[in-house]
Amino acid sequence: MREFVFALEYEPGANPVADVLEASPETTVRSLSCHVTSDSLWRVDLAEGPDLQTLEEAYADRTYCADCLVTDDCGADCETQVLDRSEGTLVIYTSWERTDVCTSVPHLALEHLGEGLLFETRRERRRYRWRIVLSGSEPIGPFVDALEGAVRDCAGMELLRLTELDPGVERRPDGSLPPEQRAALQAAVERGYYETPRRIDLSGLAEELGVPRSTLSYRLRRAEAELATAFVGEDSLEELSPVL
Repeated sequence: MREFVFALEYEPGANPVADVLEASPETTVRSLSCHVTSDSLWRVDLAEGPDLQTLEEAYADRTYCADCLVTDDCGADCETQVLDRSEGTLVIYTSWERTDVCTSVPHLALEHLGEGLLFETRRERRRYRWRIVLSGSEPIGPFVDALEGAVRDCAGMELLRLTELDPGVERRPDGSLPPEQRAALQAAVERGYYETPRRIDLSGLAEELGVPRSTLSYRLRRAEAELATAFVGEDSLEELSPVL
């Protein structure tokens, strides 16, 4: 099994819940359950904070459908219900039936990554962190490309990691990079991506290599992280510690 972790950063005014959380930094929302079919989505969230009345009102806003990425009125039939309310906590159930224009992170994941997905989310301020656990071997690139297109008008996206759940599988015993990461890194060096100023940008390099820009970005980031971790090993940290 693999896990894919990324984060969305909502623009002001694009999501009423994100706006409330931005105004209340001590409030967080995490998912207790999230389910999706091709036609619908339903989930249960746990909100924690000192004053949750404004957050509850944002959830109840008729224009808000949990996770829908359409910024205009999508016409979806949404339902919101408070399951539990106590001092400092709020448990909220939300569900909606999808229209022809609706889309969401779970729906895009279902379309591009298949069934049997597990979703875990956490929201703080405007940041919405997603963790998707998937058992299949479907490539992540098409899902990332579709998601980038869907969130372009409402949020920025940051790819955090794609790993095997078995920690022994992520890093190779000999310290080598996977072939696709090695090829991406070599091409980036040869075409001047790391020069100052750059001779080629990420979009141009992706076009030359015939891969989606998001896929190339992910491969380079993973390769860079692996090389940096190997370079700054325990011995190096011990040598640097006196001057830190």
